[in-house]
Amino acid sequence: MKIRSSMPLALRVAGPLLIAILLAFVLLPVVVVTIAAFNEKAILAFPPESYSLKWFARVFSYPDFQEGFRSSMIVTGWSSFLALVIGTCLSIAVKRLEFKGKQLLLAILHSPLVVPHFTLGLGLLILVSQTSVQRGFGIVILCHVMLVLPFVLRSVYVSMENLDQRLEQAAASLGASPVKVLFTITVPLLAPGLFGGWLFAAIMSFSEFTASLFVTTQDTQTLPVAMYNYVREFADPTLAALSAVYIAVTAALLAFANYFLGLGKVLNIEDGH
Repeated sequence: MKIRSSMPLALRVAGPLLIAILLAFVLLPVVVVTIAAFNEKAILAFPPESYSLKWFARVFSYPDFQEGFRSSMIVTGWSSFLALVIGTCLSIAVKRLEFKGKQLLLAILHSPLVVPHFTLGLGLLILVSQTSVQRGFGIVILCHVMLVLPFVLRSVYVSMENLDQRLEQAAASLGASPVKVLFTITVPLLAPGLFGGWLFAAIMSFSEFTASLFVTTQDTQTLPVAMYNYVREFADPTLAALSAVYIAVTAALLAFANYFLGLGKVLNIEDGH
């Protein structure tokens, strides 16, 4: 407070003003899309002349969106689960074991954060085409696991950093087997990190479009791909309505997770004390 009070008046005013401008810049598209979703006419216009909920009804009744949602749930469920299992095992191994090539392994596992997603999708498409493998759900799930794995690794590894190994040692000294220690001590203590990693993996998988465009087919297209195909044929506010629904659901999930878990602590971006 003393440092703030000693700052010039111009800086004290400019700081909050700049933050407000940045927040407005980030949230403006969300506000525009949400309001445009209520337009009664079959055109994308802002602000609407009249309002209606019919485009929200079309979101839930359009067959391609229904199939896309079903496919997205299959892909998201499997990819987030597999990423959670693989990421947890890798995080424990990286934290507890010393071996050659550890840093190289971490760099490879985190590479999807810096490698463009379309590169991964195109690479898998070429690989599948050369090996004559069927482009089914397995390929899409594999692609998504690779993309969301870094988020699970980050979340679980932070929880591993905060894990008191003395509790595991105490359980082991009392006769508990390694498997029992894992499931009665380690996993419960890692639960916030596990859930946080799974949640982010699920959200990222459900919204993934760039790589999915290359590896999906008509039978396996996810909801974002179905949205892309829709906008190529129609220009009504249906996509705006679907975007508003997606934003609301995602915000609710993140708010729920933050309230019960404290995502700042899980992701190590705020002090846990």
